Amino acid sequence: MRVFISADIEGTTFTTLWDETERGKDLYPAAAKQMTAEVKAACEGAIAAGADYILVNDAHDEAINIDVRELPECVEVIRGWSGSPFSMVDGIDESFDAVMFVGYHSAAGRKNNPLSHTHSTITTEVRLNGMICSEFLLYSLASATKGVPSVLLTGDRGLIDDTLEQNIHPNLKTVAVKDGLGGATRCLNPILACKKIRAAAEEACKQDLKDALGKVPEHFVFEVSYKEHRDAVRKSFYPGFTLVDDHTVRMETDDFLNVLRAVQFCL
Repeated sequence: MRVFISADIEGTTFTTLWDETERGKDLYPAAAKQMTAEVKAACEGAIAAGADYILVNDAHDEAINIDVRELPECVEVIRGWSGSPFSMVDGIDESFDAVMFVGYHSAAGRKNNPLSHTHSTITTEVRLNGMICSEFLLYSLASATKGVPSVLLTGDRGLIDDTLEQNIHPNLKTVAVKDGLGGATRCLNPILACKKIRAAAEEACKQDLKDALGKVPEHFVFEVSYKEHRDAVRKSFYPGFTLVDDHTVRMETDDFLNVLRAVQFCL
């Protein structure tokens, strides 16, 4: 079994402040260590379910957060950014049996994580086909275009609630490692979080994966609302976007790759 993992840091168990997520800041090393531990737990669960190859995309900031020395021998890691519109799932292809998302966070404007955002902090809201658009929604659908089912999501409670309400990925296993409100978080013990992630990853990869693939819509309406009206005007010149009000641009397309390209240049 070949498994892909996309890993972020703002949805790991105790990250609460931006300084915990930025390399070079005093609080960062502990958060990076926990990110590594949660990814390792997901790898161990997948291996227990039969995975013999795992590719991890270190998908936060400069993409050099995970201590690769801590991961099992069958794991390879993508570090840095190639510039592909597949971004946080760059490297995924039809050869993978499943994809897992670890350490993911609530979408832009959502109150359940102090670090909520969708790719950048310049927006107040991002929507896809009317749904709140998180990074998980973007890259789980990107994976589905390659025929790879999303089987595990770990992160904050708000993201998981939004995702389950959207009901796109059947049989998706989830682990909420923290909840939040405004500027505060309520976090699981880091050791317990890893135990839960390992167990959920094993369960996720043991299921009948043929039944886990989400359905990709045939048409996409992608809307981005910016904090600054000048950003909306500027981004409205990106091919396919139109300015719909002082702060919002919209794109309609039948090709999801157009959405992924727009994300790279407009968020």
